[in-house]
Amino acid sequence: MIDWAHVDMLKDEVGPEDFDEIVALFIEEVDAFVARLSNEINPETLGDDLHFAKGCAAGLGFRTFVEQCHAGEKMCRDGLAAEVDVPVILAAYADSKRLFLDRIPLAVAS
Repeated sequence: MIDWAHVDMLKDEVGPEDFDEIVALFIEEVDAFVARLSNEINPETLGDDLHFAKGCAAGLGFRTFVEQCHAGEKMCRDGLAAEVDVPVILAAYADSKRLFLDRIPLAVAS
């Protein structure tokens, strides 16, 4: 679900303080995305929304969420936006976020 090697590499590259800031920004942005999609799904922008979320999540190694976003994005490109299972994608994010924060507690995430 999480590419922990990627997470460790990122943390080593940026240092613990900057890592916390990066994670906080990611969570803030993706939580806003999730809240918006939980309330209203616009089939016309869903592909772009999923592309944005995929890019954010890839940086932190949220592998399953990235895969779900990628599959949904492809469906949108193929004209199947109405068939994208958004609740499954949002659940993948919630599960990934919980697992991530359980393993890497952050002061900014409380």
